[in-house]
Amino acid sequence: MEILKCEKVRKIYGSGASQVTALDGIDLSVNRGEFVAVLGVSGSGKSTLLHILGTVDQPTEGKVSVDGIDLSLLNRTQSAIFRRRKVGLVYQFYNLIPTLTVRRNILMPLALDRKAPDQGYFEKLVASLGIADKLDAMPSQLSGGQQQRAAIARALIYRPALLLADEPTGNLDQRNTREVIDMLKLSNRNLNQTILLITHDEQIALEADRVLVLEDGRIVGDEQKRTTTAQPGTDSDIAAGGYDRRAAADGHGRHTTAEGRL
Repeated sequence: MEILKCEKVRKIYGSGASQVTALDGIDLSVNRGEFVAVLGVSGSGKSTLLHILGTVDQPTEGKVSVDGIDLSLLNRTQSAIFRRRKVGLVYQFYNLIPTLTVRRNILMPLALDRKAPDQGYFEKLVASLGIADKLDAMPSQLSGGQQQRAAIARALIYRPALLLADEPTGNLDQRNTREVIDMLKLSNRNLNQTILLITHDEQIALEADRVLVLEDGRIVGDEQKRTTTAQPGTDSDIAAGGYDRRAAADGHGRHTTAEGRL
């Protein structure tokens, strides 16, 4: 089932000689439960795309739909409500409120809507992210990796249609990077969470089940992991261990392999 659709999306900043085209005709479809990485260097347009998908910005041209909702029809207040309820956002900087406990940070999206949490889901979520024993701590008492896990929990607490992660490991060391990527993969597989991961790091991108390559505001590569019949006790994606290239017309897609780790 399609959860995200972009049709001929363009984003232009400025005018005249100073005009910059950040996105140039993006066509994209993502199905529910996919884990997609958007790979590109600085200036390729990947963060602009994320901001548009998260209703933080609007396209100059084109149409974006998330979970069947045309984002262009939302006013400013509706966009904020949509973002809180339907889109989970995880950034490079954790953006936890320093004066609130980890528990209250995680539950903040629900508190803004005066909704009681599903206690069973909350307990499952924090346990799976390894922070069940940190709920009464303040953000300053957590390591960088633990703070990012709390940020992921906050993004998932509303069970969003789409989780957008913008360079979520950019401030982490290698060990914490590994842990955060594993947590994202766990939420994708155990909760069927749709994830769009923005990164400039090819090795991190290869952890996803599908890799889009963005250059100069255009999708120039679309690579899908192969799926085969899994052996007993293995995950079918892990058993496949590779990608089928679905390159764009200009042939810039890259064929790579990655080993599953969960």
